[in-house]
Amino acid sequence: MRSGGVALYEIEQLVGPPPEMSDRELVERARRGYAGAYDEIVQRYTEMAFRTAYLVTGSAADAEEAVQDAFVKAHRALGRFRLDAPLRPWLLRIVGNEARNRRRAAGRRAALELRASRLEAGAMPPDPETALAAAADRQTLLRALDALSEEHRDVVTCRYLLQLSSEETAAALAIPEGTVKSRLARALDRLRELLEESRDG
Repeated sequence: MRSGGVALYEIEQLVGPPPEMSDRELVERARRGYAGAYDEIVQRYTEMAFRTAYLVTGSAADAEEAVQDAFVKAHRALGRFRLDAPLRPWLLRIVGNEARNRRRAAGRRAALELRASRLEAGAMPPDPETALAAAADRQTLLRALDALSEEHRDVVTCRYLLQLSSEETAAALAIPEGTVKSRLARALDRLRELLEESRDG
């Protein structure tokens, strides 16, 4: 009920939701019709969604269209989203599906053309598994990534360049989480071999 002023709902429509809201709070507000809440979700995840779509499609234009369609579909499906589940993997699953649909419709395979300038993280994080790769020259690392098979390159890129979790990588690539882990182990072994060959050669 209004009492001589602008309703809280109307204020939020103009200025958006309060800052630092959790994904769950944003989803709950978006379900209640607060347009600003879903706008905040879109803003929060657009960059990650685009990178994921680009990984799948190999095309900036296709990735942009896939992301737009994915956010429209996610908005329509928001009522079916489980509030106790994490939002990002759910969104990335929709983005990945849209990106794969565009890739299939265009009749071409994904062409992964990732360069460090397109990613915030220019190198792999310095954990024990990737210490060898992190110490390598950037161009050498990129050449080694290009030499991996597509499935290995995709999983390494998702986990270490895009910094997705195993669950999010599985959602983006439409493979089981167990497959992500086994494929990643093989990919890192092969990447180490390629980097050692490069230094020895």
